[in-house]
Amino acid sequence: MAEPFCSSIKFLFIPVSSAEGIGEYMRSLILADAVAARWPQAQIRFILNRDAPYAESCPYPADLLDETPTKRVMDVNQIISDYQPNVVIFDASGRRTQLQHAKRCGAKVIFISQHRRKRSRGLKWQRLRVTDSHWVVQPEFFIGDISWFERLKLWWLRKPAPVSVGPVFSPPQPALQQQLLAQFDLRAGNFWLFNAGSGGHRVAGTLVADVFAKAAAGVYQQTGMPCVMVFGSNYPQALPQYPGVVAVAGIDNVAFISLLAAADSAVLAGGDTLLQALALHIPTVAVPVSKDQYARINSCVAQQLCLHAEFNGDALIRSAIALREPGIQKQLKQQMMSQGVSNGLDVAMAQLEALLR
Repeated sequence: MAEPFCSSIKFLFIPVSSAEGIGEYMRSLILADAVAARWPQAQIRFILNRDAPYAESCPYPADLLDETPTKRVMDVNQIISDYQPNVVIFDASGRRTQLQHAKRCGAKVIFISQHRRKRSRGLKWQRLRVTDSHWVVQPEFFIGDISWFERLKLWWLRKPAPVSVGPVFSPPQPALQQQLLAQFDLRAGNFWLFNAGSGGHRVAGTLVADVFAKAAAGVYQQTGMPCVMVFGSNYPQALPQYPGVVAVAGIDNVAFISLLAAADSAVLAGGDTLLQALALHIPTVAVPVSKDQYARINSCVAQQLCLHAEFNGDALIRSAIALREPGIQKQLKQQMMSQGVSNGLDVAMAQLEALLR
């Protein structure tokens, strides 16, 4: 099949970028890796907050700013003018004037939203005029349909509706999975996976990852099944050690997904990793660790896709033990399969190819 564009095409990724969260950056990085694999000659560049722990380790050239790119309008616009990208992907980021400037510079503009409020922002008149493709990284059952007025605006401007691509993640790699299982002395289907997000989140001054790690130790004591605690690349301290808990620092998405796919069950924060676990059909306890996660978790619980636990160690342990009931495991797996949640990476790449064809 003929390439839809010349090999010198330039991609610019602009994710929300901060010292705490990492989800938008990881998603952009996964998409960038897929672009690089599909079109090896393409040029790829990022704009990041220099205070983000991953800023210096980004594997692609990156322009570093003093704040998240959304707040540095003039700086971002100048980078766009200088770089002259063919495609700009704003991952939950971007002021209206930044999207407009990218469009004036001749770029295809892609906007990624992850919840209803952000999706509605992307459907405002001035943003909609300059957006070529809008991807929603949530399942349709959670995000719901757009309003009649938003649909009217799409019709009036002759713009496509937002596409619910679902969670975007790197597919498990069998060889890497076997390597990780051997490295941590684990057996597939015989361990828990705990992860509280990027590792930098605090609730009432307490690191969320520390609460998860202590709960993992409690779960091991009661079940005898080893636990893997992925602390995240933003975790600011030395990794604590507990009996029966394998402490893992930051790992890339391919390694994380390969471990998650081999786990028996998981205890996760209510961010992107929860949806990734559902797509992999891993029984999961979901824990809200930030205000934007409650609605997602409540929706998943209502669909009988996961169990819920409040953010405290005893609640995490109780829900994890409940998750071991065979009847609950069977019910959750049946619901996950029936909802059809899957990896959105293939959908996103198909959308990108269609846009550039």
